[in-house]
Amino acid sequence: MSMPLADAPPATDLRALTDDGVAELTAARTISVLSVVSEVSPLVRTGGLADVAGALPAALAAEGVAMRTLVPGYPEVLDRLRGAETVATLPDLFGGPARLLAGEAAGLDLIAIDAPHLYRRGGDPYVAADGSDWPDNGARFGALGLVAARIGQGLIPGYRPDVVHGHDWQAGLAPAFLHFAPGPKPPTVMTIHNLAFPGQFPSSMMDVLGLPWEAFRPDGVEYHGTLSYLKAGLFYADRVTTVSPSYAGEIMTHESGMGFDGLLRGRASTVSGVRNGIDDAVWDPAGDPDIPARYAVGDMAGRALNKDALQARLGLTQAPDALLFGVVSRLSGQKGLDLVLDALPTLLEVGGQLALIGAGDAWFEDSFRAAAARHPGRVGVHIGHDESLAHLMQAGADALLVPSRFEPCGLTQLCALRYGAVPVVSRVGGLTDTVVDANEMALASGSATGIMFSPVTLPALETALRRTAEIFRDPEDWAGMVMAGMGTDVSWRRPARKMAALYRDLLASTPTADAGTAP
Repeated sequence: MSMPLADAPPATDLRALTDDGVAELTAARTISVLSVVSEVSPLVRTGGLADVAGALPAALAAEGVAMRTLVPGYPEVLDRLRGAETVATLPDLFGGPARLLAGEAAGLDLIAIDAPHLYRRGGDPYVAADGSDWPDNGARFGALGLVAARIGQGLIPGYRPDVVHGHDWQAGLAPAFLHFAPGPKPPTVMTIHNLAFPGQFPSSMMDVLGLPWEAFRPDGVEYHGTLSYLKAGLFYADRVTTVSPSYAGEIMTHESGMGFDGLLRGRASTVSGVRNGIDDAVWDPAGDPDIPARYAVGDMAGRALNKDALQARLGLTQAPDALLFGVVSRLSGQKGLDLVLDALPTLLEVGGQLALIGAGDAWFEDSFRAAAARHPGRVGVHIGHDESLAHLMQAGADALLVPSRFEPCGLTQLCALRYGAVPVVSRVGGLTDTVVDANEMALASGSATGIMFSPVTLPALETALRRTAEIFRDPEDWAGMVMAGMGTDVSWRRPARKMAALYRDLLASTPTADAGTAP
């Protein structure tokens, strides 16, 4: 049963658990978890949130966790749902009828909210064609949280999950709805993928949603005079997780807490970081269908062919010895892409080329197009998302630039490690947890996997570019970094064990929670 903040049990320190300790917590009965998320790969994706939501169920299955995913019924979801069965109906879900469809898509066990008035529209899940937020996003994602809470209390006959697990602000109301609901209820987990998006709506949404006004206070869901869906999740969930241990610490500081640091410090005993992973079957250079030449440790000849193909694809001079820096990113200030533009003279001065794939703020898109026009053959740009090209980037670039100002975890550097592209990253968040800097001792011991820089400034990035070029000119050191990176376990295996341990610890410390019913 959900508990008030003051009564929340202390959380297990997942970072301190040994592998044996994790195994002990996960070696119990199969538990059922409802994952509540606004997007899921490969069905609908705008970023890393979808990748995580799509990969977690299979990874957790190996740890005795049966995960079903609740997702809005966008056209992209309903069109691919197989064996769909109506398992519940809702006559009025914030302005129109809805039904819940259970089925399978892309190997995922899904429950889709088929509410045409909320989700049956083209384009992005969050914004209209003109780039503005859908005006009814408060109702659209309020519905996601409300339905999750109703399922948690047994809306679907024969299924009641042991744990309800919400992701980011879009699912933030699920713990709040459950907290205020009468009767038995499952415990809740809230995962922060990016604290920068609080999900703010006018206070009048309290009446629309049916939440009690007693919750609208600083010690509740109120955030600078608005209702924050993310704060609702952070305040009312029984456990809060982030997608890397370092980010879990950063968000408790005034500098990185986005106004939530006081709340999170007060909840410190219930907050933990579980690093993201990647699907190493999808991201596998030895079997990747999206790259011209496959390769693996011990047979790296294919990398040179992929580099040649990448240079050709983006209009770069096909120079095998050029240091090819890649960027695969959302184009925004958070990602530090303005620093890449400012550092471009240094990148070119050290003999580098730049290949970029991304989309985002119009200013960045225009600026990188202009940079490519100014430096033909040395800067190549693809504006937009292209999954196949992203795989080729990882397989062909020598180094991958990730100069983020903050980074909850990051997935692109994990893909780079897997593919032998050396990450050049800022020392923040999950980048700190996943890359080993090429200092002298790390190079000598063979443990270095990338180049890190701090602070996130132009001079620090320029120094990192020069360091990268210096190591690149030493074939032995460079090959050592590539091999160390490719030997790093970037899969979901260990994170999944940690997450399963968190679920079991939560259930063990919440004795009043009703046992869930498996699907």
